[in-house]
Amino acid sequence: MVDANVPSKTIETGHELSDLRPKNIALFAVALVVILVAVFVAVTVLFQRFLTVETRTQTTPSPLSYTYEPAPEPHLLVTHGQDLQTMRAEEDKILKNYGWIDQEKGIVRIPIDRAIEILAQRGLPARSASGSAESRLQAPPPRQERTKEKVQK
Repeated sequence: MVDANVPSKTIETGHELSDLRPKNIALFAVALVVILVAVFVAVTVLFQRFLTVETRTQTTPSPLSYTYEPAPEPHLLVTHGQDLQTMRAEEDKILKNYGWIDQEKGIVRIPIDRAIEILAQRGLPARSASGSAESRLQAPPPRQERTKEKVQK
């Protein structure tokens, strides 16, 4: 039902012309593009200038710098556990076998278990009872001579 006291209004469809003008938006876009291009050109020119100054002030590289140089230590392991196992096997071989250290002087390497037994029998050298700085360590008991067959085991 239409109220007779209220005059009828016709509503036009469209947009408000007072908010934004398409001409101003286009001018802003053109100005933005011009500023971006100017900044790009300025940065490019500056980088080229800095590059030429840097290359002019650099000393010429040494001819040795062109040769192959190995990577610095430590090198990365390729086979993770293999190197450790190899090292431990070599250590065990040294610790558990007889061998010559200096054959001319008669110095031999004995297994660690045998060395512990000998140390348990003979004991460690100790200071004299006086305890003065001039006191010497007690000499260990004389070495027992071994035959060549035992050393070459």
